[in-house]
Amino acid sequence: MRVRLLAVGTRMPGWVTQGVEEYRKRLPRDFTLEVEEIAPGQRGKNADVTRAVALEAERLRARLRGDERVVALEVGGKPWSTEQLAREAEAWRLEGRDVVLLVGGPDGLEPSLSATADQRWSLSPLTLPHPLVRILLAEQLYRAWTLMVGHPYHR
Repeated sequence: MRVRLLAVGTRMPGWVTQGVEEYRKRLPRDFTLEVEEIAPGQRGKNADVTRAVALEAERLRARLRGDERVVALEVGGKPWSTEQLAREAEAWRLEGRDVVLLVGGPDGLEPSLSATADQRWSLSPLTLPHPLVRILLAEQLYRAWTLMVGHPYHR
């Protein structure tokens, strides 16, 4: 199974790339994680935030493939424990489709894009910095995989 993380935001600091890569390299070939950066919409002093979010949604939609399970990450989504994530990941694998995780920009995902997702997942009720979300996702996917295969990492 391939998991693609489509995340709005480019040019992450080196520590983010290193953190994500640490967990990516631990995953086996049959459970991979790919990260694709999406350019954010224009923001600034007099920027139209609604237009920026719409542009981000357009860019995210352009990267979607019709056969993937789409999971939108957002505060209003369903919170999962690590064990629940492992069960979800196992169900995804048994379904036979790849998975795409959507992370919006600073103003979140466009509601119409979120509404078309197969699932909505909340990492936390806290507001998390987007760079940290990438590392957190990579680590939790690795941890879920270890639970699925009985690896002792999750002790």
